[in-house]
Amino acid sequence: MKLPSMRVDGKVALVTGTGSGLGKAIAAGLAAAGADVALTELPGREVAAEGTARLVRDLGRRALVVPLDVTRLPMIGEAVDRARSELGRIDILVNNAGINVPRPALEVTEEDWDRVLDVDLKGVFFTSQAVARSAMVPQGGGKIVNIASIMGVVGYERRAAYCSAKAGVVNLTRVLAFEWARHGITVNAVGPTFVETPLTRPMFEDAAFKEDVLRRIPLGRLGTPEDVVGAVVYLSSPAADMVTGHALLVDGGWTAV
Repeated sequence: MKLPSMRVDGKVALVTGTGSGLGKAIAAGLAAAGADVALTELPGREVAAEGTARLVRDLGRRALVVPLDVTRLPMIGEAVDRARSELGRIDILVNNAGINVPRPALEVTEEDWDRVLDVDLKGVFFTSQAVARSAMVPQGGGKIVNIASIMGVVGYERRAAYCSAKAGVVNLTRVLAFEWARHGITVNAVGPTFVETPLTRPMFEDAAFKEDVLRRIPLGRLGTPEDVVGAVVYLSSPAADMVTGHALLVDGGWTAV
């Protein structure tokens, strides 16, 4: 009996938002599992992604830093074309780039709403579409992993736009999985609980907020970027070849109670 592998040797991954936090850990995790990685970051912030690229190269894999604002469709096409041209193909796409504008629902502005939905949902769709069209459909398959959130399946205060966007990502994942299965493309989502990163760390300086979050997590701690890596690598690997349209919650048990 041949056991399925969680290695992705010889594959090429494109990961969005790789300058720090989740994106950095995911890129390093895929490289450790054998993938070459195209790393995207906002124009003007590529230096942060260069640090991640050094980690990938130290693991013996190729790394390419590409500027990308996922709200700008022409730039998505350019980034995908460059990754294919310089790394040869795209086998794995991880839609990690995202933002949040925490604000009470009564105070959310149209600008707040559009900014969050444009990055967290619209960007996920059009990046997936571009990669599927130009790389995965022509080559006969691929794996897409969307970074959703526990907020895609539960509600939480001050996150009307964010919860809406991430719920959209969860159901978009199902739609794309259904439509693209015929092309050999699997599409899944990972839904982390609150993860402590350099960007989110200031939130947890509010003791009451941190206490409320920890109260909802049976394992009793915040997530780390490393907690999420295993789920992404698994869904990107041959071990998950029969898994599609699924949202894998890395939530410390939040939704179990």
